[in-house]
This record gives sequence, C-alpha cells and structure tokens, in this order.
Amino acid sequence: MSSKDLGASLGLTDAQIRKDLALFGSLGQPGRGYQVIDLLKRLRQMMGRDQSWPIVVVGIGNIGRAITSYGSFKGEGFEIVGVFDVDPKVVGTKSAGKVVRPMSELRATIAAHNVRLGVMAVPKEAAQDVADALIAAGVSGILNFAPKRVTAPHTVSIVSVDFTVSLEQLAFQVWLAGTEENAKK
Repeated sequence: MSSKDLGASLGLTDAQIRKDLALFGSLGQPGRGYQVIDLLKRLRQMMGRDQSWPIVVVGIGNIGRAITSYGSFKGEGFEIVGVFDVDPKVVGTKSAGKVVRPMSELRATIAAHNVRLGVMAVPKEAAQDVADALIAAGVSGILNFAPKRVTAPHTVSIVSVDFTVSLEQLAFQVWLAGTEENAKK
C-alpha cells in the first residue's frame, strides 16, 4: 500500500504518513510502498500489542460488569485474570464467568499472573485507595473509570475515562456543526 493510499484512508497527506512512519525506522520501500501485514506486525510490536496483557478489574458495579462482559478484550490481547470488589454481597458471585474476589486477594493475583494493567470502576471515595492498592501490588498502568482524578508516582501511567468530559466534547461538536450549518444558510 502506498503512503498516498494510507494517507487518504486516514485523512492525512502522504508526506505525513512517510514522515511519521520514518520515526520508527525503515518500514516501507520508496516507489513500492508498505507491505500492510509487515507494517501492522511492526506497529503492534512497537506499541506492545504483540503480547498478551493480563488485567485486573476492581469494582463490579454497573461499569465494572460492563467491562468484564466486553468480549473484544481477549481478541485484542487483553485478558481479565481477576475481578475484585469490597462489597460482601458481590464477593463470591460471578461477573462474565469470573468469580468476584475480595480485595485481600488482589496482590496475590497480580503477582501470580504478572499483571501490569488494572482497571478501576469504583466510587470516587474509594478511587485513591484502590489506585494505591493496585500500585503497591505492582500494577504500572491504570485505566480509571472512577469519577475522580487520582495521583500516582511518575512511573505509573493513568488514563482516566470521564464520561462528562466526553459528553461535553460531543455536545460541542454537535453545536459547532449546527453553527457552521446555520452560517451557510
């Protein structure tokens, strides 16, 4: 596939594609383009997506159950190896076929499966304590669905998913599109 075709499919120029991919070394051949399968394989390697990533999920409320039920994780290399909660009514039940474990088993599960990624779907009051527990157990990346920003050492990556911010962004885009449409009239 040529850089022109790649650029067109991504809404970028062929020069942008060549420049960006050149940062990762020689991935294509001038005049011949890129071997798509080889390019995908190399990009997956560079992003750490050529390996399996065991993950744990903490908090099995509505969001936690939705996350554990999401079927596409495994096909993309993310395997949920443990689900945890503090609620005694939830511990021992199943979520998407996984037994919900007490938080007291978090550290052992993370160590046994060499877990580096954790997902938090907990109330804001528990967010920092859960983040601290995940970090103390050895997790170095947290996907945070709690409605609160948490702090961590610089060696730990945190990505927060804030539904309100996403809805605000969407509302702005819809408003902007309507404003531009009205300006054309």
